[in-house]
Amino acid sequence: MADHNCAECPIRAAHDKNPRSLTGRLWRWHIGFCPGWRSYFASLDEAEKQKLREKYGLR
Repeated sequence: MADHNCAECPIRAAHDKNPRSLTGRLWRWHIGFCPGWRSYFASLDEAEKQKLREKYGLR
């Protein structure tokens, strides 16, 4: 697995705490095109991917 900081990202934590905050909304928008997030997501096993899909409303 590549070295990703996405799991410990403070901006992601802000989203988890309050998704409607400006920081939370910015993070959610950001993951739509972030190559680091895509790489992180691709490195996860299918069960973890499914958890994130449900948690963040991903396709």
